[in-house]
This record gives sequence, C-alpha cells and structure tokens, in this order.
Amino acid sequence: MAFDFDLFVIGAGSGGVRAARMAASYGAKVACAEDTHLGGTCVNVGCVPKKLFVYGSHFGHDAADSAAYGWTMGTPSFDWPTLRDNKTTEIERLNGIYRGLLDGANVTLLEGHATITGPQSVQMGETTYSAERILVAVGGEPFVPEFPGSQHAITSNEAFYLESFPKRVLVVGGGYIAVEFAGIFNGLGASTKLSYRGEMFLRGFDGGVRAFVAEELGNAGIELAFQTNVVAIDKADDGYRVRYADETSETVDLVMYATGRKPRVDGLGLAALGVKQSPNGAIEVNDQFQSSVPSIYALGDVIDRVQLTPVAITEAMCLTSNLYAGGEQIMDYDNIASAVFCQPNIGTVGLTEEAANDRYGKVDVYESVFRPMKHTLTGRNERTFMKLIVDPASDRVVGAHMAGPEAGEIIQGIGIAVKAGATKAQFDATVGIHPTAAEEFVTMRAVRANS
Repeated sequence: MAFDFDLFVIGAGSGGVRAARMAASYGAKVACAEDTHLGGTCVNVGCVPKKLFVYGSHFGHDAADSAAYGWTMGTPSFDWPTLRDNKTTEIERLNGIYRGLLDGANVTLLEGHATITGPQSVQMGETTYSAERILVAVGGEPFVPEFPGSQHAITSNEAFYLESFPKRVLVVGGGYIAVEFAGIFNGLGASTKLSYRGEMFLRGFDGGVRAFVAEELGNAGIELAFQTNVVAIDKADDGYRVRYADETSETVDLVMYATGRKPRVDGLGLAALGVKQSPNGAIEVNDQFQSSVPSIYALGDVIDRVQLTPVAITEAMCLTSNLYAGGEQIMDYDNIASAVFCQPNIGTVGLTEEAANDRYGKVDVYESVFRPMKHTLTGRNERTFMKLIVDPASDRVVGAHMAGPEAGEIIQGIGIAVKAGATKAQFDATVGIHPTAAEEFVTMRAVRANS
C-alpha cells in the first residue's frame, strides 16, 4: 500500500521536531502537524521564557550588590512590559528557527489540529492523510483541580503574558515550577507566598537539597506555607480572596497554580483506536516507543516518563535510528542530570540520599555549605550547598547535588563523571579550578558523621 507519508508526527515540540528531521534525513517522507506554536512547551511557555524571567529577577539584587564593588547607580526600577515583550520577541524568533529547521529538512509542516482516525490515518480539517507510522509527541499541559473559584487561578502558561505585574502573589504547588515562579515573582518585586499541601516541597529531590532551598527561599523573603490547602477563591474589589481549609483567608492580586501537568491528549482519538493509556492519559509504550497499536508511537512528556526537553530529543534520536537506520538503541534513563531554576538554582544527577540508602543499604555522604565568594564583599546572606553520595563498596559516586549560583552549569560536567561511573578517589585526584564554587566537588574529604 502506498502512503502519503512514511511518518506522520503530531506535535512540533522538541521531541517531535527532532524525530521529524532525523526521519527525513534517513530518507523517510515526513509530515509534522502542530496546532499552536512551533517549539512546544519548552520554547513557548516553559524552560526558555522561564529562564529569561529568572535572569530578569536577579538584576534587583545585582544592582544592590554592585555598591560593594564600587559602582554607584541610581534607584533601580522595574518595567514589566519591557521584560514580557522582549521575551515574546525572542520566542517568536525561536518559532521561526523551528519552522526553518523543518523546511530545511524537507518535512511537510501542517498547521492545525490533528486527529488520529485509524491505525494509519490522520485527519486535519476536511483532509485525511495516510501514514505508515504515526508518532504522537504532543507534550503536556498544566492541570488545575476544580474547586470553588478555581477559574480565577492562572497557570504558568498565562504567567508569561500578564497584562500588568501583580504586587501580591500566591503560588500554589510543591513542584519545581511552583518553586521557580515563586522566586521569579519575588525577585521582580512582588510580595510572594508559596502554599503547598505537603510537609515539604520538591518531592523526589534529595532531602538535604529540599531543606536547604526552603531555608534560602525564606531568607529571600518568600513566605512558605506548608500543609496548607486552598478551598476557595473569590473575586474581590481589591483582588482575589483566598480561603484556606483552616478557615483563614487573605487577599492577593494573583493566584498561580502549579499543581502538576497532564498529557495533552484530548481530541487525538486515542481511546477510539484502543491505544492503551495510563489513568492520567499518558500513552503507554514499550522500549521502542510503540503503543498498543503497532503503527502508533509516542515519546516525550505525553508518555510521562522523564519530562525533560533533552530526554524527549534523545528518545526521538533512538526511535528514528531504530526505525530508519537499522539501529538497536534502548533509551537509558539512569543518571540523567537536571536543573531547577529556582533561587538558589538546583543541579542534580544520580540518586538522592534516600534512594541510595534503599539501593545500597548504607552510603557515605559528603556535604558542604558555604557563602559564595561574590558575597564576601556584598554581605548578602546567600549560601551554596553541595553534596556527594558514594557507594562505599565500590567507591563509586552515585549521586551529586547542588543548590546555589550556576548549579545547572556545574552539574552538567559532574553528570558526565557520574554517568561514566567515576569513583570518589577519582574525584579526589582531580585538581580543582581555583577560586570557583565547582572546585568544592573535588575537595570534599570528610564523610558526614551521621551518614
């Protein structure tokens, strides 16, 4: 049977675009459908604009700190529309780059909503396309639970395009997006509160990192309210009245919910085809990213494994190599380094202390807390936290964690060592770069007493 396309990709985010381009480079005839903006979550309403906002939120501190280094400046002021609109201009530039990448790879870009109508057919408007294989790479979207007044809450999607900057902000959630945006709003000058129903945010991260970041956020002026539940939001004359389960309330200008994300699968037609999905809608796939319908594949956030842009890209490389270049790759999800752009930044790779103890029974822990050199002059009370976790039986470093300036940049290099199976002895034998924060990772010698 002759098909219109060898591969029909639904979703032009990082994973979908990489899969489309690579498949085309191997000689496949490829289409890529997108119903919003090219580049997916990361480019449009995720890591790229978020990090630009994080940069922006640091300049107030930088202006104040400059006096200790001899600089005299006027009173700094912040203009929200300038940051917001400059960010949008950059995102539009990146949208154009993604369009150019697809065009340059001879991928047919189809703009509009795609519905899978059969194992090898996709409908867009009045047109139905046939494809030997279909790849779903539609990503995820923020999820807000329903409760009285939940319609008054925004998500991270809307936070990037606010008409005006709020003076009083409540961020609800305990994941990395909530923590990042609490730092952004606080750094840009809003009175910020972070509310989370659990005992401590950043579940899944190393316990030492979680406690350290909580203390640093509090020191930065963010109000942390753990074990707190919002039960209702009411529109008020002077903002939004937020009511809590303990019968207290407060009024804020903005409520942002960052309480999780869900696969963006509505309207794809998966259920009608019998594509197996998890309770949250995620498409279940095997090691070859193949769903329960053999001609339909999926990768990226929509399969809800590791929701990181570089993971989706690597999954796409594995899939297309196997399908069109005779590869036999299996995606390796161990020791994936990642960063959280809260303030302080978090960088992490490998096992947490809790997970390492479960796996190895007992581990050696090395920790260091210090003031960054920059602040020896400024006097600012910001600290850096570093941690190495070592399996004593093999001496292998099985986890490395950091919270502090440029943590993501530093952990990227450490991630190579952990992925390669480096031992603590090899860390110790590495000559540090002085004076840097990063050298602390190769100079920690004392095992923590209670490890």
